[in-house]
Amino acid sequence: MPLFCKWLGRAEYAPTFAAMQEFTAARKETTADELWLVEHPPVFTQGQAGKAEHLLRDIGIPVVPIDRGGQITYHGPGQIVIYLLLDLNRRGLKVRELVRHIEQAIIDFLAEHGVNAERHANAPGVYVGAAKIAALGLRIRRGCSYHGLALNVDMDLGPFSAINPCGYAGMAVTQTRDLGLALTLSEAGEGLCRHLLLQLHAHEAPHG
Repeated sequence: MPLFCKWLGRAEYAPTFAAMQEFTAARKETTADELWLVEHPPVFTQGQAGKAEHLLRDIGIPVVPIDRGGQITYHGPGQIVIYLLLDLNRRGLKVRELVRHIEQAIIDFLAEHGVNAERHANAPGVYVGAAKIAALGLRIRRGCSYHGLALNVDMDLGPFSAINPCGYAGMAVTQTRDLGLALTLSEAGEGLCRHLLLQLHAHEAPHG
């Protein structure tokens, strides 16, 4: 099944969100799956079940309500975001399986660079010790996914202190730079894409 990786560079959140919705709404059975790599200017995104109290204070960063699951998170310069525009039905994937594949791709990518990362029960995302290094959230529409993952690479983590990240009060966050990895955003994006492709193609094997 074809799967294309597209680098969008730095792009405003709202038009990127609209483009994901439009791409998914216009999909046909023959539409190829795509991974979009992007860096956003500072923005808080609030999931469908998001509670206002998880925004602790106004620091001048816009809050955009969106249609993924989960609570509030932060996107900003120095963070690589990958949106997964996939036809799950065609791939024979269930949502929970996709989440595990995404998490495993992040874990394997970090392991490749000597960092031991892991899942936490009932708290989607990837963690190094108690600190969250990657967040994920998805929306499924007519059997197709959009939204995706965000990995902290080399960014100002300060804005996370203005929220309860993903709804968890006091949750620590970290990034690859603080773990001693000298990765550029493009290196992180390319490496993550490679591991996502490995995970998704490995899943295909039993069906192909």
